[in-house]
Amino acid sequence: MRRGGAALLAALVLGACQRAEAPQPVDPARHDQFFLWAGVPPPPAVANARELYILGGEIRRGGAAQLVGMRAGVPHVRSAKVWLTVRAARLDWSAPVWDAVRAMLERWRAAGNRLEGLQIDFDAATPGLGHYRAFLEQVRRELPPGTRLSITGLLDWSANGDPAELARLAGLVDEVVIQTYQGRTTIPGYAAWFRRIDTLPLRHKIALVEGGEWTPPAALARDRRFAGYVIFLLKPPLPADLGSRRP
Repeated sequence: MRRGGAALLAALVLGACQRAEAPQPVDPARHDQFFLWAGVPPPPAVANARELYILGGEIRRGGAAQLVGMRAGVPHVRSAKVWLTVRAARLDWSAPVWDAVRAMLERWRAAGNRLEGLQIDFDAATPGLGHYRAFLEQVRRELPPGTRLSITGLLDWSANGDPAELARLAGLVDEVVIQTYQGRTTIPGYAAWFRRIDTLPLRHKIALVEGGEWTPPAALARDRRFAGYVIFLLKPPLPADLGSRRP
């Protein structure tokens, strides 16, 4: 083959590889695990969901800690497994908060849901994992026996987390869901944080935002503890003519 032909072939092969590796928008229809936040209408893909993480309440900053309900009623899900998600901005949970969390778990279970357990959505900074672990030890003492525990985690955990602290978390929680987005967009440069994801010593999932970009990192191919993707569903934007009237 002439040098010019060989160069052209190499360019075509390289171009094809680059196109194959280009990030693709996250399509809920390709997945079966979802975060469902308050006010977000479930898309058709949710009908075939295997697991749903449903926001049930928040514990906000300011004043005395309290569980603020985020749903008008109790969800009724017959097919998928359900996690009650509590979004927390603080960890000083009082006795009334624990009572409210246990009562919400019981209401969701009594409604016929296949309740897996509680998920705590808290942005625990990597240097503060020891403090967070102490809180999670209390969570285990407060939850009814047999209740599974899921937590969310930051991209930084697998890259810079203390291996000893992460190993201790593995003895407390059933899974961690690593978040790859802020707001409605994927965090830029996410691939760099996943170079060592296969060393994370506890069962983990990866949370992707609907419509965000995603290319699976190479480490996932050898990651024995990777348990799939959870898609954070978004509320559809208003049409342009209506969006301009938002307060």
